[in-house]
Amino acid sequence: MRIFALSDIHVDFRVNADWIAGMSQADYREDVLILAGDVAPTLALLDWCMSRLAARFKTVLFVPGNHDLYMIDEDEEKTSIDKFSDLLSVVESSGASMQPFRKGGLSIVPLLGWYDYSFGEPSEELRAAWMDYRACRWPPHLGIKEIAEHFAALNATSVAAEGDMVITFSHFLPRIDVMPRSVPDEVRILFPVLGTTLLEQQLRRLGSRLHVYGHSHLNRKVDIDGVSYINNAFGYPYETRIAAKRLLCIHEV
Repeated sequence: MRIFALSDIHVDFRVNADWIAGMSQADYREDVLILAGDVAPTLALLDWCMSRLAARFKTVLFVPGNHDLYMIDEDEEKTSIDKFSDLLSVVESSGASMQPFRKGGLSIVPLLGWYDYSFGEPSEELRAAWMDYRACRWPPHLGIKEIAEHFAALNATSVAAEGDMVITFSHFLPRIDVMPRSVPDEVRILFPVLGTTLLEQQLRRLGSRLHVYGHSHLNRKVDIDGVSYINNAFGYPYETRIAAKRLLCIHEV
């Protein structure tokens, strides 16, 4: 059984959806896919993508990203918290899962999250440009830190048996130093909305040895204090230099 990682597939772009549609229906029948968020901004597209992946892999494990909680074509009375509940139903009915997975000595644990500015305060430029501020709709009593805490509280705190190989995954970054020091200023301005240290605290408590994340669209593997952090984003069609646009096998048992 092989464990593959992928994130940020963005199937609202036709070329990305075509890649999913053209994926082999025979090569991954005994394998697991970790899909670390940002599939589609609508539930219909999410269902389309998840159903096709679930038909190709033995197990598909998913956490939503920020784009998955956009309120496009949604009831104006609903919030992104409501959409999360609807999304959970769509994922489960498609044959995929947002629950921890355990087989033999392997545990794979999804970690929900949001950013909470633990990587820095957003600039006025970022607040004006960042689509999440307009495309997501949160209950008025929830500030940005409360949103991150809400999702973190839904995460498993213990699933692995002693001696298990533990893999965790999230859409958002668990620590900012997985980003290279050489990133330009136009990327560095995004740091406040990339993730939260709450995820790092949780993956450490779970005993994770390998963590898959998405969101940054920057394919990268870095080892920090006994944990390997891996990003394998498919990305937008024009991101051919920083995204490999392929499945990545991260573990095999």
